[in-house]
Amino acid sequence: MDSKITMEDIVSLSKRRGFVFSSSEIYGGFAAIYDFGPYGTELAKNIRELWWKTMVQENDNIVGLDSSIFMSSKVWEASGHVDGFSDPLAECKKCHSRVRVDHLLEDAGINADEKMSDEEINKLLKDNIDKITCPKCLSNDFSEAKSFNLLVKSNLGNFTGNWNDEPTYLRGETCQGIYVNFKNVLDSSRVKIPFGIAQIGKAFRNEITARQFIFRKREFEQMEMQYFVHPDDAKKIYDVWKEKRWDFYINILGFNKKNLRWSEHENLVFYAKEAWDIEYKFPFGFKELEGIHNRSDHDLTTHSKHSGVKLAYRNPKTNEEFMPWIVETSVGVDRMFLAVLTEAYHKEELEDGKSRVVLKFPFKLAPVKVAIFPLMKNKENLQNKARELYDKLKLKYVCEYDDNGNVGKRYRRQDEIGTPYCITIDFDTLEDNSVTVRDRDTMKQQRIEIERIDEFLNKKLN
Repeated sequence: MDSKITMEDIVSLSKRRGFVFSSSEIYGGFAAIYDFGPYGTELAKNIRELWWKTMVQENDNIVGLDSSIFMSSKVWEASGHVDGFSDPLAECKKCHSRVRVDHLLEDAGINADEKMSDEEINKLLKDNIDKITCPKCLSNDFSEAKSFNLLVKSNLGNFTGNWNDEPTYLRGETCQGIYVNFKNVLDSSRVKIPFGIAQIGKAFRNEITARQFIFRKREFEQMEMQYFVHPDDAKKIYDVWKEKRWDFYINILGFNKKNLRWSEHENLVFYAKEAWDIEYKFPFGFKELEGIHNRSDHDLTTHSKHSGVKLAYRNPKTNEEFMPWIVETSVGVDRMFLAVLTEAYHKEELEDGKSRVVLKFPFKLAPVKVAIFPLMKNKENLQNKARELYDKLKLKYVCEYDDNGNVGKRYRRQDEIGTPYCITIDFDTLEDNSVTVRDRDTMKQQRIEIERIDEFLNKKLN
């Protein structure tokens, strides 16, 4: 990542090159909701697939799940989301916009504990009012803060119009679907403690002041793994997963270590035994990217109590019965997407005095792996040869065929979407059946025989 990169740079490129669009843009947009464009869709897919490969495919004792977005309201009552899943909101008395008080305090350099009562956070607001301003009108005259529940209500199955009569919710997090399916997975597969359940899925939160582009959204996607362990092994396994998740960013994604750091939760929720976040240096500063948490036996114990279903585990060898503890790893697709985009973004000054913007994605994450160019658009023999190679490679790699403009301009377009290799079919190709392959990062070119192109790309992919 270039240290001079701003959020304006990221947002501008995302729109210009089809990575991220504002939702419902032709109707003026829809706050804190975004759509992935053609290249964003490919990048997000590659992120999911890489996470799934390293989490599920490469671990013998981790299995997958795809639980429903809608669940019984009793799930959310048991988990504490109905009563305790809230943010403190205050209203600016000048412009009447609602703002999260914890965000106001955070922007002023003041840490607000998420467990604070309304009275405590209002005192903190009052004591620091001179340091706080409304982000919209810059006033510092606010109403008292009140808790606002983040669960998104739905009228699914509600034919009376009474939203207080057994309300249904869009899930506020994906992990509850894992907890309530713990027994089903255990009974239907060959897993034994310790084992994990991984899931990728949408979650919804009624954020009032979602901000910082796709970092905080109202509709987002989570990649979570809940690892069920014996209580005596929880600390040791927790430390192992901390190391594994750090390694993922350094050695799998290739992030620069200086852009990552650990942050320990200073004020743990009552059931947690340990919680650390991996923070990434976004253009707006270090913020949480992924959380690794030791959740004790709280989740299964709570759902067992409220449902009346026994969720304790019996060791088939020793006959010991215990309630499993849970080690959780949780990261948002959107946040990892933004981190990957930021890490890849580079502005470079070239020898000819010009500059370029290039996204230096790892080959496995690049939305387009290779672009094929005929040197000239109006030469049918070059077009045919280029199309022949394109039709062959597209069966294995995401490719683009581009014959619009001169080759230099085509290179710049592919640089901005992060395509690792561009292949040009020229007149020499018709004679020696070799092509010019241009490397995105070094901009160096080499001649390679067409029959060796697949071998060359396959080595880069693996």
